[in-house]
Amino acid sequence: MNKITYYIIALNALMFGAQQLFYPITWVLGMNFMFLDFNLWYQPLSSMFLHGSLMHLVMNMAVLFQFGTIIETHLGKRFFLISYFAGGVVTAILSLFVLLFIAPDGNMIGASGAISVLFGLFGFYNREYLKGLILSIALMSFVPLLLGVSVAWYAHIIGFALGYAMGFVHYKRRLANDL
Repeated sequence: MNKITYYIIALNALMFGAQQLFYPITWVLGMNFMFLDFNLWYQPLSSMFLHGSLMHLVMNMAVLFQFGTIIETHLGKRFFLISYFAGGVVTAILSLFVLLFIAPDGNMIGASGAISVLFGLFGFYNREYLKGLILSIALMSFVPLLLGVSVAWYAHIIGFALGYAMGFVHYKRRLANDL
């Protein structure tokens, strides 16, 4: 059973509820300039549990359910946890530098950076789906922008590349351990 994926989804839903009750937490917990200016070290992690709308939450959780359960089942709970959280945190930190360049007063929230890590992992291990996954990343990154919706497109791309690289390292380690 893929309990970890379910727990992450439940935690996202709980945080969304708290966010609706205490909206100012979005700026304290979201990924923004305060990470550097005020040393808010928790922002890369906490920002992954905030969402801009119910639709944002539902879409992210549907994709997390789909890819999280597959990766948790086939690559293991431990690797899934490390990939999701470490990949999500690194993606948030790297994305902050792009955000500060594009919109210095911007605030980045959502699980899509961590979910994009899962896309990259899935793409590495399932090469027949790689082109479709790249197209999906491009569509979810740039179509909203064309419609005037603010999206951290760079987090999607960084997360996907990081996930693909993590898949490569994971594969090489498994290969070395089998020898």
